[in-house]
Order: sequence, then C-alpha cells, then structure tokens
Amino acid sequence: MTLQSTIHAIGIIGSGTMGSGIAQVAATAGSAVIVFDTNKEALEKSEKALEKILTRLVEKERITTTAKQDIQSNIRYVNNLKELKDTDLVIEAIVEDLSIKQKVFSELENYVSANTILASNTSSLSIASIASSLDKPERCIGIHFFNPAPLMKLVEVIPAVQTSKEVLQQVVSTIKNWKKVVAIAKDTPGFIVNRVARPFYGESLRIFEEGIADIPTIDTALKSIGGFRMGPFELMDFIGNDVNYTVTETVFKAFYYDPRYKPSFTQKRLSEANYLGRKTGKGYYNYNENGKISSPNITANIATTKKDVDQYIFDRVLVMLINEAADALFWNIASAEDIDNAMTKGVNYPKGLLAWADERGISWCVTTLDELYDEYREDRYRCSPLLRRMARQQETFFASEAVTNK
Repeated sequence: MTLQSTIHAIGIIGSGTMGSGIAQVAATAGSAVIVFDTNKEALEKSEKALEKILTRLVEKERITTTAKQDIQSNIRYVNNLKELKDTDLVIEAIVEDLSIKQKVFSELENYVSANTILASNTSSLSIASIASSLDKPERCIGIHFFNPAPLMKLVEVIPAVQTSKEVLQQVVSTIKNWKKVVAIAKDTPGFIVNRVARPFYGESLRIFEEGIADIPTIDTALKSIGGFRMGPFELMDFIGNDVNYTVTETVFKAFYYDPRYKPSFTQKRLSEANYLGRKTGKGYYNYNENGKISSPNITANIATTKKDVDQYIFDRVLVMLINEAADALFWNIASAEDIDNAMTKGVNYPKGLLAWADERGISWCVTTLDELYDEYREDRYRCSPLLRRMARQQETFFASEAVTNK
C-alpha cells in the first residue's frame, strides 16, 4: 500500500474516556481529529469533558487560552462513520469484544481510502484477528494507549503478522511526534504491560488468600518497601474489579490456561457481587462519598506468622514480576529497553523490572523462585530459562575471575 507522507487527519472511534483522551493527545499535537460515536449524548459528554479539562489546564497555566481554542478547533464530533472517509489514521477505542471490533473495521474499510491505517486500542485482543476482517489486513496495527491517555507517556505499538513494515514505521513516527514513548510489542496476549503486570495483582491476591497478611498490610508493604504509588488492592479498586478480572481471565485463557496467570476466586466473587471498587463505593475497601478509603471491606484469617512479613510480601511479588519480565524478553515479546520503559511509563513502576533484577541479583531471583517452586510444586513458580541461563553465565564468569586472580 502507498502511505501518506505524513499522518495529519485522525479518526477516533468511540468517545468514552479512552477515545476522548486519545483525541486530546492528537489534537494537542496539531492533528485534525474526528471523533465518531453512535451515541450523540456520549459525544456531547466528551466535548464538555474536554472543555473542563482544558479550562483547568489554562487555570494552572499549563496551556494558554489560544492553545485551548486551537485544540478544541482541531476536534470535530460526528455520529456517521462515513465522516471518517478522509482520515489518514483511524484508532478504534470501543468495547473489548473481538466480533464487534471486526464488524466496525470491516464496515469502515468501505469508506476510507486504500491508504488509511486502521488501528485498535485493544489492551489484550489479537491484532491478527482484528486485521483478518479487512480486505487489506496489512494496514491494521495495534496502538494501545494507557489511561489517562494525555498523562501517561507510554504507547504500545503492536504489529500483527499481516502488518506491513511501512505501516509500523509510520505509526511509530506519528506516536513519537505526539510526544509519547513507544514500546513495540509482539502480538501476544496482554502485549507487554498487561502480561508482565499480572503478578502484581495475582500474587498479592494469593498472599491474601493464604492468610499470610491482610489487604492493608500487603498494600503498605509494596508501597513502603517497593516504592509503588498504589498498592495492588488499591489499584484493582481504582481500575475496577470487573475490568481487572476480565483482563486476567482473558490472558489466562489466551495462554492456554498457564497457571502463572490463573485468576483469583476472591476477585471473581467481588466482581459478581458488584463490589467493583471506587466506582461502586465498595471493593477491597469501602469508600466514602469523596472516593476516599474509609475501611477494608474484606478481612483475612491470618494463618501464618512469618517473620519480616512486609519484606516477604515485597520479595515474593517482586520476584514474580521480574520473572514475567524476563520471560517476555526470553520469548522476544519486546526488547529489554521497551519492557522496562513499558512498566515505568505505562503503569508508573518505580523501576524497570529487568533493572530491578540486576540490582537484587540474578542469583537471588533464581533462588527465590526455586524456593517458591519447592514449597508449592506449582508450575506457576517456574523460573524463566533466561534468568537461569544468566545465573549460570555469572557463575562461570566469577569462577574464571577467581582462577585468574589466584
């Protein structure tokens, strides 16, 4: 396909929080943006929300009044898909349902030019499957923003097996021009962030379910020792237990039921009870009318008395995160730089996990994982071949150094 020399006209499908945020990013960068939604009320809500956001930025002197007017004039709101016919790039940000996305993309292809790039903001669905609905699948790619899109620096770019190199290059160039950090990921379940981050939630839930510590203790340990901005239970309540559980379940199924991604019954039951977190006022914590935590909602029967429990919690969750990052590198999901950038820029981790592995020591990672495996005898705790290989290499290096220095 012959691509445009530059991408200027942007179409956004979906005027929810994510679609509106992406529109703001593109419009701020000077692109002409058309936001499509079938729901006129949703479009009006999006436009009003942008007015409120930009007014606040002006008040804080982050942007000028002129800049605010320019951004707003760059965005047009429509409820007819045909209005996207002259766009260079369309980004879909609708419900996480493969059949619905395929239907929208298939219809959209009838209206746009042969050179228009079609992208999905999906967080976990197969880009190859979405692309298969198109007559020109080589034009399809994943462009995954993180919420809130205007504030989060990272964007995962995911080429499908069908995606042309030219489309990948042009998308990467465009997203960088939007002042975002790009991490290129292989089209595998969860891409980088939603795959690597699973133990932050899953292992914390496991620790709670085992009765090792209660929810506030686990959250506090990861914040005070690890430097995470939010504890895992606070974050799950912030994301929404329905959303977080669904992502975990999707990744678990997509990886052929690998026990490393096994969902938690605790979270499933909270989701079924509509204890979704902040948005319902009740989740792992109870929330007051101002959205602040008032008290824990569920308690644990503490069954173990481990010494230095806070350190144990942090070490166990950290080593599982490191193992996941190492395995992503082992399977060539992304480069080491992109994996660490993804976790620091996409979910605000205090350090890149691979850098953290070097800091704690590869041998510590392997030993800690092997101790967990010996205790539980579950494949969940299998050590990544990459970590084991690196540990052997280090042992060989230090052994040769010792011989040389004799």
